[in-house]
Amino acid sequence: MEDASLKALLEHFPVFWGEVDEPWQVRERGGGVFADPGTARADARPGLPRRYAAFAGLADLAPAAAFIRDGEGRYLWANHAYAHLYGTVPDKLVGKYIEDFDAPAEAVHFRALDQEVLSRGTPVRHTLDYRRPDGSAGRAVGHRFPVRENARTCVAGIYVDITDRLRAMLQWQAAEDSLQALRDHSGLPCALLSANGRVVEASTAAAELFHLSLPELVGRRAHTLLAPDPGLERLHRRWDGLIARRTRRVETSAVLLDTRGRQRRAQIHLTTVGHSAARARHVWAVVTHQSLAHEAHPSLTPAQVRILSLLAAGSSNGEIATSLKLSRQTVDYHLSRLRDLLGAATRPALVARAYVLGILAPRAWPPRSATAAHPLSPA
Repeated sequence: MEDASLKALLEHFPVFWGEVDEPWQVRERGGGVFADPGTARADARPGLPRRYAAFAGLADLAPAAAFIRDGEGRYLWANHAYAHLYGTVPDKLVGKYIEDFDAPAEAVHFRALDQEVLSRGTPVRHTLDYRRPDGSAGRAVGHRFPVRENARTCVAGIYVDITDRLRAMLQWQAAEDSLQALRDHSGLPCALLSANGRVVEASTAAAELFHLSLPELVGRRAHTLLAPDPGLERLHRRWDGLIARRTRRVETSAVLLDTRGRQRRAQIHLTTVGHSAARARHVWAVVTHQSLAHEAHPSLTPAQVRILSLLAAGSSNGEIATSLKLSRQTVDYHLSRLRDLLGAATRPALVARAYVLGILAPRAWPPRSATAAHPLSPA
C-alpha cells in the first residue's frame, strides 16, 4: 500500500499518526489527537517509526473493516476485519473481484457506490445492507473515499458492522414496547420512581387514580401524593432500605391522596430496578389493592381499631370486653363513638365502613388493621 493511500485510510480511523525526522521533529501528522501542537510534540520521541509500516499493521488489525479496490472492482488490499465479513482472510480477497464474494445484485450496488466515489472525488458516507456468510442480514456504516495507489485513483472504504448493536437495540425497543403495553393496559396503577422519590414514568391508571393527566403526574414528588398517616415513618424506613439495596422488594401500605382531597388506603409493591450500582437508582411502585376513595376520617386509637377488628370477626360486646380486658360500658362507649366518627348507624354498617375506608385489611382473616406490621398482628 502506498504512503498516500495509507494516510488517507488512517484519516478515517480513530487513531493518530505522525512522521518525524532524525532530530525527532514532527514533519507530518494526522488524526484528531494531534489537534493541538503540544500533543504532537509530546509524542515525537525516539522509538516512533519514521515511515508508515507500523500504521499499516494497525490498519490491518483495526476492528473497523477496511479495503482498497481499483476502478474495476478488484481488491488491492483488505484488513482482517473486512475479510471476516466474508468468512475468509485478506490473502483470499486480494486480486479477486466484488462478484467473487457478493451476490450479483449486491455486486452491482457496490460497483455503483465505487463509481460514485470515483466520479465525485470526495468521501461519501454510506449505510450498507449485506448478507453475512451464515445467510443472515447484516448492516454496516462507514465511508468510501478516493485514494491514489500505483499512480491511479482507487476506492478505499472503512465500515463498522452494526448488525449486533442494531439487533440489540431492536430487542431493547421491543422489550420497552411490551413493558409499556403491559403498564398501560393491565389496569394496575404503577409508576417508576427515582431514588429521590420523583415520578419518572407512570401508567394511565396511576394518573387516573390521582385525577391527574399523565404529563401532570410525571415529574411530581411522590410524597405529595401521600396523605398524613402514622405509617409514613415506617414507609420511609423501607424506602431507604430499598435505595441502599438492603432489600430488593417490599410490600407495604399507604394512604394515597388525590387532587380532590380524597383518600384511599392502598397496598403497594415496591421493587428496585437493576443490580449494578451500589445504590438503587429507580424503584417500580405497583398498587395491587386499594380501598374506595373517601374523605379524610379522624385518626383512630389502637383500641378503637382493635374493637373494629373483633367486631368484624363477629364478636359480641361482651366478648370484645373480655378479649381487651375492658369493662362492658367502655366497649359500648367506644362503639358509640366509632359510629359517630365513621358515620355508621349499625354494627354491620360500622364494619362495612371500616373496610371501605381502608381501616381494616381487605384480604386478611381474622380481621386486622390495614397498617399492621405483621400479617398475623390484630392491630
